[in-house]
Amino acid sequence: MAPPPPQPAASKALVTGVVSFYLVAALAMVMANKWVLNVTPAPLFFLTTQLFIAVLLFLITDTLRVLPERLQFDLKVIRGLGPMVGLNVLGLSFSNYTLKYVDASFYQVARGLVLPFTVCVSGLVLHTRPSLRILISCAIVTMGFFCGVFLDGTPLSLVGVFFGVASSTITATHSVVIKQSLNAVHGSTILLSWYTNLLSIFILLPIVMLGEGTSVLKLLFGVDELITPVGKMSPFRTFILGSLLTGCMGFMMSLASLLSIKVTSPITHMVSSAVRGVAASLLGVWLFHDVITGGRASSIAIILGGSFYYTWVKHKESEAPKGDVAYERVKMTDLESGQKPQPE
Repeated sequence: MAPPPPQPAASKALVTGVVSFYLVAALAMVMANKWVLNVTPAPLFFLTTQLFIAVLLFLITDTLRVLPERLQFDLKVIRGLGPMVGLNVLGLSFSNYTLKYVDASFYQVARGLVLPFTVCVSGLVLHTRPSLRILISCAIVTMGFFCGVFLDGTPLSLVGVFFGVASSTITATHSVVIKQSLNAVHGSTILLSWYTNLLSIFILLPIVMLGEGTSVLKLLFGVDELITPVGKMSPFRTFILGSLLTGCMGFMMSLASLLSIKVTSPITHMVSSAVRGVAASLLGVWLFHDVITGGRASSIAIILGGSFYYTWVKHKESEAPKGDVAYERVKMTDLESGQKPQPE
């Protein structure tokens, strides 16, 4: 069976618009999540509530015929989305736990291994061999991560660092699996986002009931509302307001994230995430009074520098002559594995 013809590369205007939309939505999501997680003892219940609000928004927009295509519920499609939904739940859960245990300004460092892991996963799945310069960029990013962990100069949560590394692994795998999962919904990012949010709730509900039941009861029926000082927002009110805000942002974020991955490469999606992380660090200083030490600032700079160097290397490699054997091998491998070729 002949491989499917390559899809035309997205226009620069579309890529720029999608990445910008993703950055704004993701940045707002990180700050709002941190605000709620500072006072919420049940991060998975918070995540489930976000997904539930996103699903409601999907249903409302579908009823009003706002979406360009109708939602559906097909068991055959669901069976093909199992790995992606599982990775989505793990990735969101680990990200929430990372943000709960580390400062917003350290969030970028804790998840700093996304690039090396993405290169490794892309190589394993697409059967491509990274060049020496690609490996050097990954080494630079890895060095930045370890500088932030060991030279930060402020107390760090090892649990938060662990969840950051785990989150990086899942994010790298997820960005590649999403491209494969799009085939199950005929390339529709809206349907993929709808199925992902809906099915993630069913996975999270039993986990929340077994693992966070006591914390949820305390949050919903505790006395914190009565003993909260006048002029300050109680944990319950913070949870409600934060859930509404992040649920709406999550609805836009899920569409923006999937659209970003569809019209760009997994690595471009990763670089936009790195830029978001730097901006989140600066906002963390402003909103949550985080302290950025010399070690933390150096770590962020090294990680960002390695990411930008990688982007420059990929740009140079994409300009290789079309007759280059290695270039053609990569392109054919992309087609055979069902992936969209890297935009040129």
